[in-house]
Amino acid sequence: MAGLREASTLLLAMPSFQEVVLQSDVIDNPAPSAAPREVTVVGKPADLPGINGLFAGLGSRGSLGMDVVLVGLIALLPVLAWSIAAVRRGRYLLHKRLQLVIVALLAAAIVFFEIDIRLLSDWRERARPSVYWPAGVLWSLGVHLVFAISTFVLWVWVLWEALARFPDPPQPASHGPRHRFWARLAAVDLAATAITGFIFYWIAFVA
Repeated sequence: MAGLREASTLLLAMPSFQEVVLQSDVIDNPAPSAAPREVTVVGKPADLPGINGLFAGLGSRGSLGMDVVLVGLIALLPVLAWSIAAVRRGRYLLHKRLQLVIVALLAAAIVFFEIDIRLLSDWRERARPSVYWPAGVLWSLGVHLVFAISTFVLWVWVLWEALARFPDPPQPASHGPRHRFWARLAAVDLAATAITGFIFYWIAFVA
């Protein structure tokens, strides 16, 4: 009797014919392995249109034009301070020459910036990965443009009046008080342009 029980237990444990067929089919025709998924990292400088900027190695998405304009704006502040110090010391000719340099650099920055964003780089694609896109980026750009445009207009106006109303070589004249008022306003505007430009750059191309 014990032998019969053991034999029946072994028979029940054996796989059925259907199970054997299914197992052999799996062995002969294994399921195709899933193709590896391609992972694309969005927002890396190498993946963005145009020419990468000076700070691409630090993770910035800014284009070359953006970086040059940003560095140029910040570099203008020491030149502005030098120009103000020169006029306070009576070095009016040096002050005049430095103001001409500032206006020329502002004009060059605008031209370089326009060429970059219109012909070389798509700044919106570079700014799209920002956590502040689109509202924060566009708001910061709008604030920056208010100061940038007014700075250029003010600077050209102040310089044109100075060239027209001051003697050559430059000396103190009756135009002095008016010139000081508008020049100080233009200087504050330039500083605000540099500050808001840096904020826009960080929000759009770093964050």
